[in-house]
Amino acid sequence: MAATAFVVIMTETLPAGLLRQISEGLDISEAAAGQLISAYALGAVVCAIPAITLTRGHRRKPILTIAVIGFVVANTMTALAPDFAVALGARFVAGAFSGILWGMLAGYARKVSPPALAGTALTIAMAGTPVAFAVGTPLATLLGTAAGWRVTFAIMSIAAVALVVWIVAAVPDAPGQDRTARTPLRRVILIPGVGSVLAVVLGWFLAHNLLYTYISPTIEHLGVGIRVDVALAIFGVASLAGIGATGALVDRMLRRLALAGLVAFAAGTAILTFSGSDPVLFVVAVLLWGISFGGAASLLQTALADAAGPDADVANSMLTTVANAAIFGGGALGGIALGVSGAGSFPLTALAILVATITVVAFARSHGFVPSRRDATR
Repeated sequence: MAATAFVVIMTETLPAGLLRQISEGLDISEAAAGQLISAYALGAVVCAIPAITLTRGHRRKPILTIAVIGFVVANTMTALAPDFAVALGARFVAGAFSGILWGMLAGYARKVSPPALAGTALTIAMAGTPVAFAVGTPLATLLGTAAGWRVTFAIMSIAAVALVVWIVAAVPDAPGQDRTARTPLRRVILIPGVGSVLAVVLGWFLAHNLLYTYISPTIEHLGVGIRVDVALAIFGVASLAGIGATGALVDRMLRRLALAGLVAFAAGTAILTFSGSDPVLFVVAVLLWGISFGGAASLLQTALADAAGPDADVANSMLTTVANAAIFGGGALGGIALGVSGAGSFPLTALAILVATITVVAFARSHGFVPSRRDATR
């Protein structure tokens, strides 16, 4: 499952480090190349909730296998895309399958793990996310710069094929949700705590993707003299530290970890806003940002699963939809802002979003970001 998360995140973020190469290869602007991330996110937004709702009664392993095969197809289509329109379509397909995977991974990990370690198991399953940020995306950026962006997508197709083989050979199956226990979709959103967690997902991911999608022009605007692949590697290594802390503490300090992560991210964006071209302060800002985002997926999915209980898969499909709406918004709005006001507006905008998000966590006291009774009594 961690390897699945790795492939999904790698596929999602590849264009961020290769905007220039993709724009030159497809003869489009960098702002247009950024829409490859938006198209991916749109696929998840459109497909996550319907797909999870329709499949929540089915056994988990076949669904996982089919979804990863979808990544084989989509990444192959992207690598071979003759023009921008085909590449956009392929990215939409990849995003659609990512919606299925993000909607089911959290519940699947919890089902095959001891109940007392459900939060830790989820964190392990999500560990592929910071590994992708720390190692995968920077290396892919370096490779794409040297050998071409199409090569990186071809390699991701091969990785997905290997992952399918591993899933078939080694992943335990788990049952779907019993029909009699299924809460209607319209009522899941009304479960106490679900709405507040989804609001935090929107803010956290919107701020992150506004910066991450356009990290290359942001670095150029600041003039810090640091290469994009180096900045991505710093971010990724910091995110590993973030998920390590989350895995150790998520079952006991859910709200405090969420607040600490958001405050660290806000501090990083404040530094980016006011530090100018100082490379040391830039690195500090990226470290704070990475530490924050490394544990975000595990924190948010744990909070939502605790709030939703047996309806965790459907609730997490909503999380996937909201997160990818934020990814789409970050890419689309960032592309507009890049052309209108330039990359210098991104850190300050992200800071404003994070302040609002911190307020939501601070006041979501009754149900959101509260450990379940299982954890509270440990």
